[in-house]
Amino acid sequence: MIFSILAASTLMLGSCGGGDDDPGTGNGGGQGAGPSIAGNTELTMSVNTTDMLRNPMNGWVMYVSGSAEPSYFDKQIYLSELGKNVYVRDYSSACYIRTGWKSLNPSDGKYAWEDPNNKIAKLVARAEELKLPIAFRVVVDGRDQRENTPQFVFDAGAEYWLQDSKYPDRKTPLAMDPIWRQYYEKFVRAFAQRFNNPETTAFIDAYGLGKWGEGHNVCYEQGNAITDKTVEYKANTMEWITRLYADNFTEVPLVINYHRQLGHPVSSGKEAQPDSEALMGIAIKNGYCLRSDAFGMNNADWGYADWEKAFARTWAYKLPILMEGGYIVSSHSYWNDGAGYRRDHPEDVRQGEFDSSKEAHVNMMDFRVGDETESWFKTSFNLVKRFNAEGGYRLYPEKVSMPTAMKSGADASIGHRWRNVGWGYFPNNLPQWNYKYKVAFALLNAAGEAVQVFVDNGCEPSEWRSGNPYDYTLSVKPSVSAGDYTWGVAIVNTRKNNTPAIQLAVSRDKTPSGWVKLSQVKVQ
Repeated sequence: MIFSILAASTLMLGSCGGGDDDPGTGNGGGQGAGPSIAGNTELTMSVNTTDMLRNPMNGWVMYVSGSAEPSYFDKQIYLSELGKNVYVRDYSSACYIRTGWKSLNPSDGKYAWEDPNNKIAKLVARAEELKLPIAFRVVVDGRDQRENTPQFVFDAGAEYWLQDSKYPDRKTPLAMDPIWRQYYEKFVRAFAQRFNNPETTAFIDAYGLGKWGEGHNVCYEQGNAITDKTVEYKANTMEWITRLYADNFTEVPLVINYHRQLGHPVSSGKEAQPDSEALMGIAIKNGYCLRSDAFGMNNADWGYADWEKAFARTWAYKLPILMEGGYIVSSHSYWNDGAGYRRDHPEDVRQGEFDSSKEAHVNMMDFRVGDETESWFKTSFNLVKRFNAEGGYRLYPEKVSMPTAMKSGADASIGHRWRNVGWGYFPNNLPQWNYKYKVAFALLNAAGEAVQVFVDNGCEPSEWRSGNPYDYTLSVKPSVSAGDYTWGVAIVNTRKNNTPAIQLAVSRDKTPSGWVKLSQVKVQ
């Protein structure tokens, strides 16, 4: 059933979009065509596997507590390998804040991001200053934490369940309650007005129900009961909340935590609920991609087990997968895990997380706050470097064949071969992106400015898999003044006037705007 959902989503997206006023036409594509073209200059480039590339839906995610000060972004860790302190932010592609609805919406119609003195507003401002895209999960359940749904929602009549009367502020809203939904919908609309911006928002972890917002132990009825209506309520809630986010966050990727007890009023159990896959299918149909909060946790009753691994295999290279480690090494008894982790050896957990991330072809891994981040840098920095080199997507043009002379108004041809050396994939097929990223070549003037851009619409980077070369031929027709130019190559954002958008894994000169310089060409 899920495969049919994906096919339907692909049909809705349509063919590859993009281009400009003079985009050129891709007439190659696929593997094996070869980039060699008679009379052209050929360049072969080696891959750069060391530089930190900040690309969307790729790389390390820095976690920041919603109560932290902006100075947390200046956190440094001594790295013995380099003999100096390093900033965690310099190794991160995004910043993740997991916080309660109440902290973002303390009173009706009032929002944290509107108050420059609010801690979260300050964190967001600092992240944007650092050009570090932000991500959020909004938690609504108060169990094990505090009141996460604002009190004004309950004052308006929203029904809730209190698990323990000793903690009257730890209310759990009933997910089917119409008053609660009304106020939550109002919040999400305002939330999206501020953060539906792909330039500053990396993704939204857009489910947030249940304990810790992880999607398990979701409460629909008083007493957290399981009744003959539970399956119906689960599907109704999944459709409602994923449609709500999808309708409002139209430009930013959405993710959901996949696991075998998804949406159920319990947390643990070796066997998956029979409707878990169907519930994930609803989210995927509505434009979601995937994350799991339990990587490296091999507990049979919870954790990342056979169901989760099989689900990841089903969706590898179709949707990006984001990873969060299941254990907090400073407080969890990870040495009791079935993986055989040794006590007082957090590096064992880091290795387990890395290995399961590689198996799942994840695009993003986590730097959790505190000891988790410390252990990545102090005991497992070799894995940080490995993920940088091997994980997610890492794209580069291995070989290009470029014209050395062209006549204005006459056809010429470019050959180009691409590789992805990462174990993940470039998710250009996400509905929020809708194939907006395209390979393009540009004629650069002496100042390094692109005076004409040729977009290859027949070349689709989301298809590139590690280990395979992908060859294309592009027909171009220059319409610039006669003179000497330099060829440039980039993966551009076609929604932003074909500006370079994806950092390529090559060590060549680049223009300030991001075009990778290639060879010289004379236009007559």
